Parts: sequence; C-alpha cells; structure tokens
Amino acid sequence: MANNDVAVRFNNVSFEYRRDKPILDEASFALRRGSKFTLMGQNGAGKSTILNLITGSLKPNDGSIYVDSGLTVAYARQVIPREEMELTLKEFFEKCFQEKVYDIDRKIDAVLGIVNLEAEHGKKIKRFSGGQQARLLLASALIQDPDLLILDEPTNNLDPEGIGHLTAFLMEYDKTCIVISHDANFLNCFTDGVLYLDIFTKKIHQYIGDYFTVVEEIAEQIKKEERKNAQYEKEILANKEKANFFANKGGKMRLVARKMRNKAAEMEEAKVDVRREDKAIRNFEILEQEGLSGEIINISSVAVMKNSEPVQKKVKVSLGKNQHLLLKGPNGIGKTTLLESLAGGKSPGAKIADGVKVGYYRQDFSTLNFEDTVFDSLSEAMGGSDEERLRSTAAGFLLTKEMVYSKIGSLSEGQKGLVAFARLMLEEPGLLILDEPTNHINFRHLPVIAKAIDNYKGAMILVSHVPEFVDQIRIDETLDLEK
Repeated sequence: MANNDVAVRFNNVSFEYRRDKPILDEASFALRRGSKFTLMGQNGAGKSTILNLITGSLKPNDGSIYVDSGLTVAYARQVIPREEMELTLKEFFEKCFQEKVYDIDRKIDAVLGIVNLEAEHGKKIKRFSGGQQARLLLASALIQDPDLLILDEPTNNLDPEGIGHLTAFLMEYDKTCIVISHDANFLNCFTDGVLYLDIFTKKIHQYIGDYFTVVEEIAEQIKKEERKNAQYEKEILANKEKANFFANKGGKMRLVARKMRNKAAEMEEAKVDVRREDKAIRNFEILEQEGLSGEIINISSVAVMKNSEPVQKKVKVSLGKNQHLLLKGPNGIGKTTLLESLAGGKSPGAKIADGVKVGYYRQDFSTLNFEDTVFDSLSEAMGGSDEERLRSTAAGFLLTKEMVYSKIGSLSEGQKGLVAFARLMLEEPGLLILDEPTNHINFRHLPVIAKAIDNYKGAMILVSHVPEFVDQIRIDETLDLEK
C-alpha cells in the first residue's frame, strides 16, 4: 500500500514498559485512509498502548510508526477524568484545543446536535448522567473535526437510543476510525476489519471483512493451530517412544535414538503458540446479610428529570428478601442520581430498614478510594484481616499478586470493576444497588456476574442498558421512570 493511501502504518514496532512487560514485538500493520477498524485483544494485552503510540503520547522502543503528516487525531477516552468533573461544559470543550477558539459556542451546539444532547454551556460536567458523559466524550473528539477518530468503548453507559444514534453516525462517517468495543452488533454495522493484538506473540494480525466474519475466521484459525499442535504432539510422543526403544538396544542403535530425540525436539520448536482465550473470572456468590426479614426498602416517590428540572413522582415499591427490581429509563432521566441518594440514605421518598447494610456498585467507581491499594480496599470491605480469604477472593477475580499491592487508580477500568465486585462479595450486603455493572467488563466475565446477581438472596435494585445481560437475571418488578 503506497504511503499516499495510508493513514497509519506500524513497521516492526516493539514496545515495552519495562523488561518484564513487553507489549509489542516487531508488530506491523497499515490502515488505509477512510477505513474503519476494530482493535481486539485480551484485557491487559495493550490495546490502549497501541492507541497512545498512534497519538504520539508514547514512543516505540524499536521500529517505526508512520502517521500521515497532515493527519489530525482525536481520541475519545473511556471516562472523563475526575479532575475535569468541576469544569463547565464550555470549559470542557475549550480543553480540546491548544489555542483559543472564538466561535466555540457555535461549535459546541453543532457537535451536541450530532450526539443528540441538549445542554446549557454553563452546566458542570458532574451534573451530567453517565450516559450523557459518554456522549460528551464522543463530542469532545468530534468537535476537533479529526482525520482519524479513535473511540475507546464508546457504547458504555449509552441507552439503546444513544447506541443507535452513534451507529448511524459512524456508518455515514467518511474518515478513518479505530474502535475498541465489546459490543459485537454495534461493531458489525460499520467496521471494515479487525486488528487483533495477540497477547502471547505480541504481534498484530490484520483481518479484512465485517466483524462477525472476521471473528469466525479468527476462531477457525485457532482451531487449525490446535489441530496442527495435536498432530505434532502425536508424532513427538511416537519419536520419544522409538528413541527410548533404540537407546536400550545399545551400540549403533543409540545413534538412531539420538536422531529420534532431535526430531522430537524440532517438532516441539515447530508447535504453534496458539492464541488462548481470555480467562473468565471464577464463579462467585454474593451472600446476603444475616438476619434479614420483612421489608428491606420502601420507595414512595422518586425525582424524575423533566426539562433539566427534578419532578417528584409517586411510586409504590416495597422490596423484601430475595426480591429484584429493574430500574429503567433513558439517559438523563435521573437513574444514577436516584441510586446514589438511595445508597446514601438521602432519598426523601425512600426508607431502608434499620441495620440493613447497602452494597453499592457505581458505574464511575467513585465508591472506590483510588489511593488505596487493592489489598487495603478488600480488607476494608471484609472488615477483618483474613489474608488467606482476601488473596483467594482476589485471585478469583483475576487480580494478580502484583495488582493486589497496586493503587486502585493505576488499574484499568475493567480491573476496577472486578475490585468492586470482589468488595461486594466480601461485604455481604442486605440491599444490593447496581448501576450499569457491565461497563468496562470483559464480555467473558458477564455470564459469571449475571449468575451471581441472579442467585443473590437479598433485596436488589439494578440499572442496565444491556438486555442480553438483564435476560440472564431474575427480575421480580420493573420501575420505568419514563412511564
């Protein structure tokens, strides 16, 4: 592919954060201008590292990266940093530019229209819902009118309307785009191919075709590699057995035995390093608080956002032991605000029974102290110092020995989510409040998490925009804030 057709090219790029943590080893690929590609790979493989190498915030240890000199790049992050939560909407967008933009208000209104969001320019970022913040992240990239748009998990927190709006936009988008997402149906609507980062070989494999076709191709390739290795294993075993037989004969037969062993060693070298799938977390159980009985929570009214103003609505919700409530409504209607007030015991229209312990999974992980180590956080949740139980719990959620002593703020968003679930398991709450528990979580973990939530025997309130996840959970009652 000639350089004048190329937006981004990696030539034998190697990168490592330190000697014991290589990410890329002589990786190569090229993206044509106007193409749309999905970046796939296991958690921790280094997908975000590749994006940072493209933007230039990281430099390769070896090899070269070509980015068209006239190419402008915008990166829509997964989450808005905490330090930007106090900014106004206008200040948030002004940070997207190195120089002052004099018609910024007009640009803001135009880009908010693209992401289907209306808002006052003086409104603080922290006042937007999680779904609205997801739209702002996309808008912050689009306002820069980039030649290369990079989207990192853009459907997190979006309701079905938001996902549909984003999908339609990307189908019409005529510039280059790289997307990280676990939403297969979303990806299949617009992608031209896949960049697959192999966590074992540290190479990047490039596939052309729609998303579902490419995933099938990758799966078939893995099957071929496994069949090839099985044949090698069979021949290696046969050669070792022959080698042992001839070695016992003595004399010239020992030379034949040596040749057999050398042949077996050559086959060991020829075995393909098969791409193994991500590990899923272990099955786990969130036990309910002991001694629960009668009514756990009663909700008589809720605040619903109408035209940016809260309006009180009367409802009748009473949850006891082993009762699950699904809370529904579009982005911005007030679901997260309601859950926050319920968890904090500050909702005027709700009463939680005395002595009930609340377990709260918040979509932005603000219930976690990012300065704590994982060890400290799990110890606090457990309310004790049973180190053996703590380490066993951490291992079940794929939190390695190294991670256990890392600060929570240094973990990926998916790893923070696993810490939050580990805490719920150790807390044993009487009321479980879950706000978008699938966000940032590897899709392989979701059936395990759904099973644990389904089996929970306390009272539970769930918010999720992922119907495939909700369908795996027993729901006894639904409260639709829009209706």
